Amino acid sequence: MGWAPLPTPSSPAPAIIFLIILLSFTFEYSIAAAPSISSNGAGLLHRLTHPPFTPAHIRASLLHHQSSSHIPKSSSSDQSHGAIYTYKTLFYTQTLDHFSFTPFSYRTFRQRYLVNDEHWGGARRRAPIFVYCGNEGDIEWFANNTGFMWEIAPLYSAMVVFIEHRYYGQSIPDIAQSNHTAETLGYLTSEQALADYAGLIRDLKHKHLAEDSPVVLFGGSYGGMLAAWFRLKYPHIAIGALASSAPILQFDDLVPLDGFYRIVSEDFKNASTSCFETIRDSWDALSTVYEESRGQEKVAKLFGFCSNVSADLWSVQDFLYTAWVYMAMTDYPYPTNFLQPMPANPVETACKAMESLPQGSDLLARIVAGANVYYNGTGQVPCFQLSSDPHGLALWSWQACTEMVMPMSSNPNNSMFPAYTYSLQSTIKLCSDYYGISPRPHWITLQFGGPDIRQVLKRFGSNIIFSNGLLDPWSNGGVLSDISDSVVALVTAKGAHHVDLRAATESDPGWLVQQREEEKKHISRWLRLYYADLRAARPT
Repeated sequence: MGWAPLPTPSSPAPAIIFLIILLSFTFEYSIAAAPSISSNGAGLLHRLTHPPFTPAHIRASLLHHQSSSHIPKSSSSDQSHGAIYTYKTLFYTQTLDHFSFTPFSYRTFRQRYLVNDEHWGGARRRAPIFVYCGNEGDIEWFANNTGFMWEIAPLYSAMVVFIEHRYYGQSIPDIAQSNHTAETLGYLTSEQALADYAGLIRDLKHKHLAEDSPVVLFGGSYGGMLAAWFRLKYPHIAIGALASSAPILQFDDLVPLDGFYRIVSEDFKNASTSCFETIRDSWDALSTVYEESRGQEKVAKLFGFCSNVSADLWSVQDFLYTAWVYMAMTDYPYPTNFLQPMPANPVETACKAMESLPQGSDLLARIVAGANVYYNGTGQVPCFQLSSDPHGLALWSWQACTEMVMPMSSNPNNSMFPAYTYSLQSTIKLCSDYYGISPRPHWITLQFGGPDIRQVLKRFGSNIIFSNGLLDPWSNGGVLSDISDSVVALVTAKGAHHVDLRAATESDPGWLVQQREEEKKHISRWLRLYYADLRAARPT
């Protein structure tokens, strides 16, 4: 692996300001406060770790609650498709530390989960339970954007459950409510989250007298990784997992480090070569403007930043990174309001917006036109903020600084982004300076499988679907070929980030309809074999 000096503002590392999907997500922008992008120390930290699964500016609770009686019933609407999903909001008393027996480890916190049993066939019929493994965000956001689970639940007479990931949304331990240090965040790990899910599912089945009801897991992105890992770690609790857009191989140099940014760049290049070249050339053009007298003021006016914004070069670069990466990730074939209100095929639309300006237009003016497809698809946002993220950016950066170490680079031979060589040394320094801890870059492969993961899964794993769309840059770290008859890869050339988990629409292309049909076939097979085994073990 090559080494590189700590990136400087004129040489951005390849990370946009996060996800931390991957946290509390929101679609409720103030009209003058469009997406927030961090430009502080946390922002630098994210640049040295890896791009977020979900951008920071959508991580606050986006859904309105409608409470009734003691157990609140809530509803969320899929704004892209008009579907209304209803559920009971419940809380489980969760153990803080599952893996030690010190007095402190027995502390607890309230973990939120959402339940809809409207179509459940009941315990006597041993009807299945569909569980979504929450990722780094408010669980209601995932409930709102995982229409596939809601749509197939009636077909299987299944209960639908969404479990919130510890430290996100409303499932924050008391010790971390206001103080984010290594001591308070040390229990934020994927292993603890998986154990949370195991304990909650067991308790849920016990309360419903549903010990024989099979559990099928679902998850997208980091949640998809958790679903796959849960199936491997707790096969006695879940009979199968649909892991959509789950980059379980994006660790330890298992895949090319430049793959993520190569795929983003290919998405734009396939839409338009001139579009690709415009973005590639924009980084130097932007730096040149900043060298001019009053250059920062000129950029702020051109990009439409609010009057109180100090648009330093570092932040503006992040602003553009975010737009290009997330348009590539969510390059859906129909209009959505997923990360932002965006048209169908946003990459192509952004390129057309750039090319629609008169010949001879300023290069950066074209860049602004393209980025506005992401940031201002409605045309109703008068100006943009570049403020620090108020929703807990440190949470995903903590995970990226401990175990979720996904090395990435940008190669100028195949990327429209500035050249960057991943430096573990720089990441260690940043994480140590920020949190006082060092990453464990090999921990995930030790826990869940390393270079031989395919061979291990061939004999050890079963009943896992890895679905990936090749437009999604995270597919670089995905499983793209079948490992066995029951650990299968469903790959679509035109698919984007976990598009298969979204609600069906009338405009779904045939390949997407077929992909979901294949997923249902596998789930049906898992259930059929489970019930056959149960009958054989307990003949009546």
